[in-house]
Amino acid sequence: MAALTDALTTAIDIAREAENGRHAEILVLDGPLRQTVIALTKGVTLAEHNSPPAASIQMIQGKVKITGEESTVIQTGFLEALTHHRHAVEALEDSVFLLTTVTSVPGSESHSGPGALTGELPQIDEEILTESDQADALRETDQQTGGGRLDS
Repeated sequence: MAALTDALTTAIDIAREAENGRHAEILVLDGPLRQTVIALTKGVTLAEHNSPPAASIQMIQGKVKITGEESTVIQTGFLEALTHHRHAVEALEDSVFLLTTVTSVPGSESHSGPGALTGELPQIDEEILTESDQADALRETDQQTGGGRLDS
C-alpha cells in the first residue's frame, strides 16, 4: 500500500509544478486493464474525450466535475462508474484520483476507428514502464487509433 500512497502524493506534487497543472502515472498495465493515478490542479480541464468501454474513478483527494451528456461532481472518498459517452473533466480543487479502465472489449467500438482518440491518459510518466511495456502500449494505441497517438 505504501507504493500507492507514495504515487498519490508524488502525482499532486508533480502536477503543482507542471506547466499544464496535471500528471498521470500508470500503476497497473495488464492487457486491457489500466489503473492510473491522475492529479489535476484547481481549474485544469481535460478536454472532451471518448470514454473507454468500462471505467471507474475513485476520488482520493479533491473534487472534479465530469461534464458530457450529464454533469456530475465527484469528491473525496467517492467511487463512481464513468459515463460511456464523450466527457470532459474539470478540477474544482487540487485533485488526485485513481482511474481504472478497460481499454478494449470485444464488440465495443469506443476505442477503434479513425478519430477515436480517448485522451484518457493526458500525460503518462513512461519511466515507470519497461521499454517492452512502453512498446506494447504504443502498439495498442496505434491499433486503437489507426496510427494516431496522444502525446500531450
